[in-house]
Amino acid sequence: MKKIRVAIIGQGRSGRDIHANSLSQMKEQYEIVAVADMLEERLERAKKELNCDVYRDYQDLFKRNDLDLIINASPSHYHFAISKEIMENGFHVLSEKPLARTADEVDILIDTAKKTGKLLAIYQQSRYAPAYRQVQEIIKSGVIGRVVQVSIAYNNFARRWDWQTLRANDGGNLLNTGPHPIDQALQFFGSEEMPHITSIMDRANTAGDAEDYVKVILHGHGRPVIDVEISSCCAYPSFTYNVQGTRGGINGSTKHLDWKYFKQEEAGELKLVTTPLVNEKNEPAYCREQLKWYEESWDVPTEQGKDIFHYMAQSFYHMIYNTIVNGKALEVTPQQVRQQIAVMEECHRQNSL
Repeated sequence: MKKIRVAIIGQGRSGRDIHANSLSQMKEQYEIVAVADMLEERLERAKKELNCDVYRDYQDLFKRNDLDLIINASPSHYHFAISKEIMENGFHVLSEKPLARTADEVDILIDTAKKTGKLLAIYQQSRYAPAYRQVQEIIKSGVIGRVVQVSIAYNNFARRWDWQTLRANDGGNLLNTGPHPIDQALQFFGSEEMPHITSIMDRANTAGDAEDYVKVILHGHGRPVIDVEISSCCAYPSFTYNVQGTRGGINGSTKHLDWKYFKQEEAGELKLVTTPLVNEKNEPAYCREQLKWYEESWDVPTEQGKDIFHYMAQSFYHMIYNTIVNGKALEVTPQQVRQQIAVMEECHRQNSL
């Protein structure tokens, strides 16, 4: 089996704890041959943990001719410039999220990928979240009918004071966490056309100047309403997904889902009655019926549930392997991420904190 030889720019929480950790457990498919970071202690640690070459200047990686892929896990506000530079120097790139700050920047990266013939991939591993995929399967089965609304909540209660709380660093909940639920939201929305967007953002429990409360509502003709919430001031998070349909609904977390539905053929068609409703005693009556509900549930499979984050990472990297080695199409495309960035750009336009 061919191994993809990888270099990683950045050895912080993403570069080390996510990418290096995941790829170190996929040795048949990937080999980490180099990392770059400005901090000497991180380079020393990488030498010991990964037994690879280390560089203080990421541009020294461009002098190598043995790299199949460079992972851009630099700080968020460098993603656009460094990803462009990687492709211009003749390498495939996998960028951490957010890919860029504006849709125009994404267009430049897509154009650069076309001109150089290099792969532009974006680390949107939540597309492989087991619960998200199960929700999609339930919707596709048709049992809950037409989807009217999908609510996605990435909520908790947390105070934060690091560099990712600053707008100058492309910080805030929308750009830090938002790429995951917004990516899923747009898949539920199901159109390449831009949705109508309403957004409210606030600063609640952060030391920085960027938002840590986000509400985004996406809607469009013939499409479900998508309600996304990313809050750091929610002391009682109650669900991750709540789906409302014409014949039932879905509710649950990343590890457990419940859904209930009635069967149209058993309930019969609704017939409008314009005269006053009465009961069997000819007394005024409320409009109600007894539906026969069917209820089902799902729990994340044991192996996936041991470490969902790790499962998503490896699923994503299996996809990237098949793209680079076997020529299969990307399942998360730059064009899809462009729509995501355009949505987040509009949210920032609507909210000046």
